[in-house]
Amino acid sequence: MKVMLKDGSAKEYDSARSVYEIALDISEGLARAACAGQVDGEVVDLRTVIDKDCSFNILTANDPEGLRVIRHTCSHVMAEAVKRVFPAAKLAIGPSIDTGYYYDFEHEPFSREDLDKIEAEMKKIIKEGHKLERYTLPREEAIQFMEEKGEPYKVELIRDLPKDAEISFYSQGDFTDLCAGPHLMSTKGIKVFKLTSSSGAYWRGNSDNAMLQRIYGTAFQKKEELAEYLEYLENIKLRDHNKLGREMELFTTVDVVGQGLPLLMPKGAKMIQTMQRWIEDLEDNEWGYVRTKTPFMAKSDLYKISGHWDHYKEGMFVLGDEERDKEVFALRPMTCPFQYYVYKASQHSYRELPLRYGETSTLFRNEDSGEMHGLTRVRQFTISEGHLIIRPDQAQEELKRCLDLAVYCLTTLGLQDEVTYRLSKWDPENKEKYLGDEEYWESTQSKIREILTDYGVPFTEADGEAAFYGPKIDIQAKNVYGKEDTMITIQLDCAIAENFDMYYIDQNGEKVRPYIIHRTSLGCYERTLAWLIEKYEGKFPTWLCPEQVRVLPISDKYEEYAKKVQAQLRKNGVLAEVDGRSEKIGFKIREARLAKLPYMLVVGGQEETDGTVSVRSRFAGDEGVKALDVFIEQICKEIRTKEIRKEEKEQ
Repeated sequence: MKVMLKDGSAKEYDSARSVYEIALDISEGLARAACAGQVDGEVVDLRTVIDKDCSFNILTANDPEGLRVIRHTCSHVMAEAVKRVFPAAKLAIGPSIDTGYYYDFEHEPFSREDLDKIEAEMKKIIKEGHKLERYTLPREEAIQFMEEKGEPYKVELIRDLPKDAEISFYSQGDFTDLCAGPHLMSTKGIKVFKLTSSSGAYWRGNSDNAMLQRIYGTAFQKKEELAEYLEYLENIKLRDHNKLGREMELFTTVDVVGQGLPLLMPKGAKMIQTMQRWIEDLEDNEWGYVRTKTPFMAKSDLYKISGHWDHYKEGMFVLGDEERDKEVFALRPMTCPFQYYVYKASQHSYRELPLRYGETSTLFRNEDSGEMHGLTRVRQFTISEGHLIIRPDQAQEELKRCLDLAVYCLTTLGLQDEVTYRLSKWDPENKEKYLGDEEYWESTQSKIREILTDYGVPFTEADGEAAFYGPKIDIQAKNVYGKEDTMITIQLDCAIAENFDMYYIDQNGEKVRPYIIHRTSLGCYERTLAWLIEKYEGKFPTWLCPEQVRVLPISDKYEEYAKKVQAQLRKNGVLAEVDGRSEKIGFKIREARLAKLPYMLVVGGQEETDGTVSVRSRFAGDEGVKALDVFIEQICKEIRTKEIRKEEKEQ
């Protein structure tokens, strides 16, 4: 057989060879560093036997796929250690992930002390240096094996495998786990590792299933790489909006109010108010929207017409009992059916379309308790929601305009480089979840695909992520921990108008069903605030800051002048406060820096006499003495243009 190597050269063999044996033939050093092989593009175990012509590559810890093999093996070592330290723990799943690995267990929550004990046991297992051996079992024997070991989650996994699936196991000493691999040859291949955290996780991600305990860890080839990663983890903890947003008094949560129901404090409320007013004025004055205001709840009848009662009821807060009450209401999870009735209140001509309805909508969704997190996953939230009633021939242009608006908003906030784009499609294997037939979905998905392609942005496609009535453009972003969320969505709906008997009169006097675009221009304000906190580490652009200027009198004698400066700033729409405390000016400056404020104005006798202010900024430090009207003109321009001023040096 001929084995084509990565450099274009070839090796020829007259009999089958394992990946490891070929690596050894190439170089002993390469064989020592090998983690896995890549045969015809597929990552395989070093034990894999090759018996035909193929392309061939050896993966080491320097390759992302090779590092994943190290981490996958480390997850098995962790599972063995957990079973040694906590024999009653039940095993679930333990994959490698982009940042390391995790393993889920049925067990009480793990403390940091527990993780330290597990780490110590892992070091012993690695030192023991057991070889990892792969073998397979027939289905019934595999089930019996895991039943005898008392591992119900493994039994469930085996039962759910396709009937023709090969059921493989890996053993290391006395420990055996169900696994497809690939793995290292020996536990000694793990050089440095760390268990980083633990948290609850539902079995198979379903809140109807048992709550398990997930331990996260990571592994690297070198101590320096691990140290760098752990330092990175500490840094991102400081940027976590859930921590920083509370420290900055932007929001809080209270148990008696409820999970997923954050309280926006004055500073956080001011930031969201600023964004809302910006978006409403932008949409209405520059993008052709008209505003509606609709109820927070409706009878179940409305949601039955829209299809949400059948497709989304579990995610809604239902008020009443269908079997007992004459009328059952539900808090709205979306605004679309309400705005449809605004449209239906009068007859419309084709000349009037597109009609673009915008609303700052407060919505309610019954998210799983295990999914709640700060401001990113909540049960009540507010979005820049809009629905465009359009003629079919207007679909492409209006979809593009919606994307233009979303990109403009992202760019204004400085977030345009933080996002990825996704075409969210239906799941053809689960058609009962959706309205319309295959032809409808292929047609609508094609329209979205064309828009993204013409726009020139890289995008992925994902089955099963569409709304039940149509495909969508999802603009995605990751938080500091790498978890991805949808920030902005644009959906094309060519089906729902039929349910609501919506129509317009065309040029021939005939009734025609319109298309509908469901979209947000900025998305969820709470989630966007979380994103901004993490992006800017609390150092927001001046126009977004809840406090833009703090006036600092150098002593009590100049507090009156400080208040006059504040009044002039506020008269010009600048959010200004006075620090009138009887503290030294150095202390006041340090406090203002810690509060991440854009500007401090120090005032004393000379400034009062001359009508000036001594300007210190987060961006450039000491900016010198300026006439008050000059400073006001400069900051008002910065706010009006929504400039994102860069920091010139460390302050």
